[in-house]
Amino acid sequence: MIKVRIDDKVIEIEKGKRVIELLDDKRYFAARINGELRDITTEITEDCELEPLDFSTEEGRKIYWHSSSHVMAMAVKAVFPDAKLAIGPAIDQGFYYDFDTKKPFSPDDLVKIERKMKQLIDQNVPFERTVMRNQEALHLFEERHESYKVKLIEEIDDNEISLYHNNDFVDLCRGPHLPSTGYITAFKLLSLAGAYWRGDINEPMLSRIYGISFPTEDELNDYLKRIEEAKKRDHRKLGTELELFSIFEQAGAGLVHWHPKGATLRRIIEAYWMKEHLAADYQLNITPHIARGQLWHQSGHYDFYFDNMYTLPVENEEYILKPMNCPGQILIYKSKVRSYKELPLKYAELGTVYRKELSGTLHGLLRVRGLTIDDAHIFCQPNQIEDELTKVLELAKKMLNKFGFHEFRVDLSVRGPKDKEKYMGSDEEWERAEKGLTAALNRVELEYKRMEGEAVFYGPKIDIKLLDALGREWQASTIQFDFNLPGRLDIEYMDRDGQHKQVVMIHRAIYGSLERFIGCLIEHYAGAFPLWLAPVQVVVMPITDKEDRYAQQILKRCKKQGLRAELNNKSEKVNYRIREVEVSKVPYMLILGQREIVDKMVSVRKHKEGNLGQMKLKEFFGLLQSEQGGEN
Repeated sequence: MIKVRIDDKVIEIEKGKRVIELLDDKRYFAARINGELRDITTEITEDCELEPLDFSTEEGRKIYWHSSSHVMAMAVKAVFPDAKLAIGPAIDQGFYYDFDTKKPFSPDDLVKIERKMKQLIDQNVPFERTVMRNQEALHLFEERHESYKVKLIEEIDDNEISLYHNNDFVDLCRGPHLPSTGYITAFKLLSLAGAYWRGDINEPMLSRIYGISFPTEDELNDYLKRIEEAKKRDHRKLGTELELFSIFEQAGAGLVHWHPKGATLRRIIEAYWMKEHLAADYQLNITPHIARGQLWHQSGHYDFYFDNMYTLPVENEEYILKPMNCPGQILIYKSKVRSYKELPLKYAELGTVYRKELSGTLHGLLRVRGLTIDDAHIFCQPNQIEDELTKVLELAKKMLNKFGFHEFRVDLSVRGPKDKEKYMGSDEEWERAEKGLTAALNRVELEYKRMEGEAVFYGPKIDIKLLDALGREWQASTIQFDFNLPGRLDIEYMDRDGQHKQVVMIHRAIYGSLERFIGCLIEHYAGAFPLWLAPVQVVVMPITDKEDRYAQQILKRCKKQGLRAELNNKSEKVNYRIREVEVSKVPYMLILGQREIVDKMVSVRKHKEGNLGQMKLKEFFGLLQSEQGGEN
C-alpha cells in the first residue's frame, strides 16, 4: 500500500491505481503529482501529494485548451489530409494550430472543421500517451510526411519523446491532456491568420486557426459576447476612427505616427507622469538615441540582445540604436563619485528605444519597433531596498488608479531553486532582493503569485498586470533587480567608512511602454476617455452662421478656462454635426442657437447621456470642475 495526500487528507491505496479512480468529481481532468502536471489516467506508484485540476485553475485551462487544439488538428487532417501539422499551443485565451496547406483556409473551411470536431467529440476518442525513442519518433513522422514535426524532434536532445494518440491521429506532445475528446463540451473556431514558421519571414507562411473552448455552453456564450465587445474596442480600429495614430506602410511597420489628437493624449499622460515623479523625488534626465557599440558590449546587451538591436555604421565604427535606456542613465550616475549620502538616487526618463521585432509579431500599439518606456533606475544601499520598493509600488498603484485601473494581477518572478547556477548574483543578493520584494508587496497589500523559475537571469522582478473593463490582462508596471550591470559597469558609491561599494540597482517602469499603455487605455474606455484625458473636451457648435460670433466668444472663454475646446461650424446640418461629434466621443458639446444668445446661456450635451439642458457658462465650468475633481 502507498499513501496519497489529497486536500489535506491522507489515504492509503494499492500501488498502480490510476488517479481517475481516486476522484469522485467528474469535473477534474488532470492532476499535479508531487508538483508535476500529469494525465488523470496516470498510475500512482509511490507516496505522493496529489492536486486534482479542473477548468477553474490556470493549468487546467491550458490543458483543456491544448487538448482542444489537438482535436482541431484531428479534424483538419480528416477534412484536409494533405495539411501538414506545425504547432498548436494553448494561449492566454484559447488555442491555435498552424498548418502548412496548399492554399489558405477559408471561412467555409472553418465550418467543415467545426462539424468534424463535433463528430470527434461525440465519439469520445481517448487521448493515449506513449513514449518512443527519439529515432523511432523521427522515423514515424518521416513516414507520415510531417516535416515540421521532424524538425522539432531533431532539436530535442532527450533520448525519449512523448506522443499522444487519438485513434490513428498522433502528435508530438509533452502533455498532459484530457482523458478523452468527450470532455470538451463547448467550442468555437474564431479566426484565421497567416503566420511564418517560427515567426521567421524567411520560413514558409502557414495557415493559423484560432479557437476557444469551455466546459459549458453558457461560458462559451459569455466569452463570445466579450469578443464582440472587444472588437468594438480594438485600439487599431478606434485609433483610425478617432484620428489618434497611424502606422504607415511607406514609413515602415511597427513605427507609430501620432496625429494631433493622439499626440495631445500622449502629452497629457506624459505631463501627469512628470508631475508625479518630481513629487516622488525622481530626477528627470534624457539620454541619446544612439551609443557606441563598445558600451553595449560592456553592458552585455550586445551578447544577449543582439538579434533585437539595430546597428549603425558611423565613421568606420559601429553604433547601436538603443534598445534600452539603462546604460545611458548609468553613465550619468557614474559621471562623478557618489556618496552614500546621495542615495537613494532616482533617475527617470521617458526614453524612446528601438527593437528589431519580427513583422509577424507586430500588433498595433501593443507590439512595435519604436517605443517609449517610462524607465527609472533607483541606485540605493542594501538597507534602503524595502522602503524604495514600497514607494515604487505605492506610486504605481496611485498612478494606475488615476487612469481607472483598480484591479491587478501581480506576479513575483524568482529563480528556480534547483537551477541556481543559471542565474547571476550570490545567494545573499537573491535572498535580500526577494525578501525586499515580498515585504514591499505585503506593505502595500497587493496579492501576488510566486512564479518560481520565471525570473530573468540577472535578478528577480515584480510584474503588475492591469485588468481592463472586459477583465482582460495588460502588462504594465515592472520592478526589476539587476545583479548584472552594477558589476559589469562598476556602479559604486563611497560608504561612510570611505570604502567603494557596489550599488543596489532597481529598474522600474510604471506605464511600461507608452504605446502599449495608450492601446490599453483606448480599449479600456472604448475610446470614450474620461474628461481629464480626452484630447478634445468640448466642442462649441453654432446652429447656423448667425451664431458664429457668439460661438467664438464661448470658445475663447472655454480656452481661457484651460479647456481643450474646438469650434464646429461646418456647413452641414446641426443634427449631422452632433452625430459626428458623438461618434468622435468628445465628452461635451455646447449647442448655440438664437435662444442661447438671447438668454446668454449654452445648451449642453454630454456624450452618451444626451441633452443636459441650458445653463450659464459659469455653471458649465463648475460642472466640469466637479467632474474632473471626481476623477482625481
